Order: sequence, then structure tokens, then C-alpha cells
Amino acid sequence: MSLPTAVRARRIGLNTAAVLFCAVWIFPVYWMVNTAFKPYGDILKPTPGFLPFPFSLSNFDDAVHKSGFLTDLANSAVVTCSVVLLAIVVAFLAATALTRFRFFGRRSFLVGVLIVQMVPTPALLIPIFLSLKSAHMLNSLFGLTLTYLALVLPFTIWVLRGFLQGIPVELEEAAMVDGASRMRIIRTILLPLVLPGVIATSVFAFITAWNDYLFAYVLMKDQSHYTLPVWLVSFSTSAGTDYGGLIAASTLFALPVVVFFMLIQRRLVAGMTAGAVKD
Repeated sequence: MSLPTAVRARRIGLNTAAVLFCAVWIFPVYWMVNTAFKPYGDILKPTPGFLPFPFSLSNFDDAVHKSGFLTDLANSAVVTCSVVLLAIVVAFLAATALTRFRFFGRRSFLVGVLIVQMVPTPALLIPIFLSLKSAHMLNSLFGLTLTYLALVLPFTIWVLRGFLQGIPVELEEAAMVDGASRMRIIRTILLPLVLPGVIATSVFAFITAWNDYLFAYVLMKDQSHYTLPVWLVSFSTSAGTDYGGLIAASTLFALPVVVFFMLIQRRLVAGMTAGAVKD
């Protein structure tokens, strides 16, 4: 077998494997969307249909008019956006301090960040519950925001520290020689160069805060403070499960994550390739 033929066969095999992997990965998502547009009677048929025919929006209508939807949607939006903004600001400043300054306890702090990142999230539930209780912040969106912020900060700090370490210090020194202040250097030099890391960490913070059910359910006692993951559970009751409404609600629940990623993915790719080609 000649080399070009072998290379072509290898490429075809890799592409086929990639297509099969993507098909297996995306099939559950397709099935969720497909089921959401089916009439309720077709969902429980023993023979599944791979296309939603007849097409129906009744499941989405039931989900949108489910009690607590708008309130829980607003709670999730407020908490998630707050967590993303706070995580970016705090993690960026902390990572800048860790990479650009030498101070007592810096290595211990890095080790502490790494250890906290390794702790399973459910193991933090009781300590966080007791801490919020002593601070009188149980059943408050502010307390839930601080909880999610504590969960995402170790990862965001560690990731942004890696990005900042790849930026030459000489750039800042040259700016200082020209009379630039520390804040101007951070704003005009470090922040644009570390933008891919900021976007990557914002995706992680968004998904963590948006998808969490455990902390929102345990820390929030008032139903008016619940978030959308807790609202999804309301479709399953002792009388049974509304599968049509649950799947339609799950589809709506996944949309903001998809939209958020689509809005920033171009900036993420552009930022990662910026500077890859030298003039």
C-alpha cells in the first residue's frame, strides 16, 4: 500500500471515528429536543419515533405556565450573572497578585487553592450550611451567590494564574518605563492578553452556578428563592411524573448555556489565536 493511500485511509478512519463519537455524544441531546416537541401520548409509546410527528408545543406551554417558572428563572439569572462577574474580577486580581508579586504565604496559598479544588463538592455542603447559618445568610440569594463563588474560585484562580504566567514580565516593565501605572498595565496589557482564560473561566462559573441543584435546594427554604434546577424537580410528584413537561423544561433550561457559549465562543477562539502569527 502506497504512502498516500495509507494516509488517506488513516484520515478516513479517524474522521469516521470522530463522526461516530459525535453522534453518540449528541444523540441524548437530540432525543431530549425530539421528545419535547412530541404530544404527550406519543412520548410513552413502546415504539419510539425519531421525528416529532405530529409536531406539538403543548409540552413547552405546560412548562412555561408551571408555577414558579418566572420567579425561579429570575433567581437563576441573578445568581449566575453575579457569580460570573464576581468570579472573573476576584480570580483575575488574585491570579495577578500570585504571579506578579512576592509575599509571605504565597506558596501556602497556592497549595491551599489546589487542595480545596480536590475536595468533593458534596463534602462542602455541611460546612457551608453552618457558615451561612452563623452569618444569618441562609435562604438568601446573596448567600447562595457567595456559596457558588467559593466553589468556582479555586479553579478560576488556578486557570488564570496559568495564563498570566505565560505573559512576559518585560511587557509590564516596558510600560512602567513609559510611565504607565499598575492599574493601567492591568487594564490595557494583562487583561486583553488573558482574555481567553477569562472567557474559559466564565464558562465554568456560568455552568456551575446555573446547573447546581444540591446547594440551591438545601440552602433555600423559601420556594420564592428556588432556582431553575429545583423547579425542574417539581414535575415529579407522588402522583407521577409529567415527562412531557419535564423534558420541555429541561430543553428550555439548557438553552441559556448554549446561547452563552455561542455568544462568547468567537471571542474565545479569536483570543486563543491572537498573536499566533507574527508580523
